[in-house]
Amino acid sequence: MQKKLTIMIDEEVYEGLRAVVGRRRISRFVEDTVRPHVLPKRLEEAYRKMAEDEKREAEAQEWVEGVVGDVADEPR
Repeated sequence: MQKKLTIMIDEEVYEGLRAVVGRRRISRFVEDTVRPHVLPKRLEEAYRKMAEDEKREAEAQEWVEGVVGDVADEPR
């Protein structure tokens, strides 16, 4: 889930971000830059290892595909 964040930065910094990163990519750049400083490295490494486990990923995908049909049939 994403959250909207409003921050104040110097105009020169903003213009630099637009020039280097691109107008519609600033949020992703900031998140990628900040992430290692605010999240425990162990958690990030654990997620990376899980994603590299092809058997686990295949099983997870199979499970998701099976559940999607169940949800589609739920009464609203």
